[in-house]
Amino acid sequence: MFLNIDYQNLMTSLRVKNISKKYDKVQAISDISFNAEKGELFGLIGPDGAGKTTIFRILTTLILPDNGEVFFENLDIIKDFKKIRQITGYMPGKYSLYQDLTVEENLNFFAAVFGVKVEDNYYLIKEIYEHIAPFKKRLAGKLSGGMKQKLALCCALIHKPQILILDEPTTGVDAVSRKEFWEMLQKLKTQNITILVSTPYMDEAALCNRVALIQKGKILDIDTPENIISKFQHKLISVKSFDKQKLIKDLRSYEFSNSVFAFGESIHYTDKRQKTDVKEIVEYLINKNHKEIKVEEIKPNIEDCFMDLMKK
Repeated sequence: MFLNIDYQNLMTSLRVKNISKKYDKVQAISDISFNAEKGELFGLIGPDGAGKTTIFRILTTLILPDNGEVFFENLDIIKDFKKIRQITGYMPGKYSLYQDLTVEENLNFFAAVFGVKVEDNYYLIKEIYEHIAPFKKRLAGKLSGGMKQKLALCCALIHKPQILILDEPTTGVDAVSRKEFWEMLQKLKTQNITILVSTPYMDEAALCNRVALIQKGKILDIDTPENIISKFQHKLISVKSFDKQKLIKDLRSYEFSNSVFAFGESIHYTDKRQKTDVKEIVEYLINKNHKEIKVEEIKPNIEDCFMDLMKK
């Protein structure tokens, strides 16, 4: 039996207020609060185990919070869970499509679950589905990672949800598929769909309207990516030398060292002093027998900000 819902007039801005969840002795999330507005692309950014999936499972009414409230506009996740399920598209972190059904069969099945036909909302997935249409008779389990990702997104969208929740959708796929996926999300925003996406990839934060940085079940900051970066209060120095491991050890032993983190081939360093003395740092490293030293001031990114907030 399907619910009679006026999808066009139902507002779906999301309000999450002070939710917590504990599994036995493990506190998965603590006092989480945030809002996501209609048509916004909101990101939950954090490493594995930060609590992102627990939050999304609560938002999709799969589990109940121990305390706190969640509203999709005027719909309560506990009292109105059936209505919320009808207006939500969910793409879980674990591939959840039927592997022994074809691409076409999966799409038809998920449409039928919500009481619609593929043709009803095909315009919404057309640009995405065209990538996998040549393989519509192939079993879903035989698709590549990128193709599975596109099919899962189509199945989550086929009933024209008002809010789309994507749990680490780009994990385990190649760089090209990641780029294509985010381009699709940007276009979906024009359909006035509220999109919540979680990711452990810090570079993807810049593609969101706003982000919540989360670690160990707590939100460190919520803002636009630009505003989060603007709050970084240190001069950030990139340091390279011939022996990277020795460089990390020696920089951490430096008396003015505030933070030292490996970023690719370089080390990102901040100093305790208000005015970082780059020349003195170079002299210190020369005295420590480092060779091929390269030191330069750089602009911080979201990951630098995340690491700095973790220290606080």
